[in-house]
Amino acid sequence: MASPPGSRHGLRRRLLTSGVLFGIGVAAFVDESVFHQLLHWHHFYDLSTPTVGLVSDGFFHAFGWFATVGGLFLLADVRRRGGRSIAPWWGAVLMGAGGFQLFDGTINHKAFRIHQIRYVPDLFVYDAVWLVVALLLLGGGAWWWRRRDERGAHAPA
Repeated sequence: MASPPGSRHGLRRRLLTSGVLFGIGVAAFVDESVFHQLLHWHHFYDLSTPTVGLVSDGFFHAFGWFATVGGLFLLADVRRRGGRSIAPWWGAVLMGAGGFQLFDGTINHKAFRIHQIRYVPDLFVYDAVWLVVALLLLGGGAWWWRRRDERGAHAPA
C-alpha cells in the first residue's frame, strides 16, 4: 500500500522523484546545449537526415524542460506539504543527472545506436569519460541523499 503524500515517507518519495526529474532535465539541457548545439557533435537521432536530426533535438529539448518543470512542481508540493529541508534533494538531482547520462551512454549510444557522443574513429575515450562521469554523479548523489536522509533533513515540519 502506498504512503499518503503528506506522510514522512510520502514526502521523502516525492522529494526523491522531484530531484531525479529535475536532474534528468538539467542533464538533458546540458547535453542538448553543449553537444548538439554548441559543438555540433551529434543530434538526438542521427540515423536519418539532418532535418530529422534537428526535429528530434527539438523533441528532446522539450522532454528535458518538461522533466525540469515537473521536478520543480513536485518540489513546490513537498514544501507546501510541510517538508522542512530540501538538503537531500540535491543528491536526488545528481542521481537523476547520472541516471540520464548512464541511460544515454549505454542505451542510446550503444544498444540502439541512435547517435554517438562524437563521430571519430576511436570512441573508447569518449565513451569511458561519459560513463565514468555518469557513475560519479550517481554515486555522489546516492551518498548525498543517504547522508542527508540519515540526519532526518527531509522530515516534515
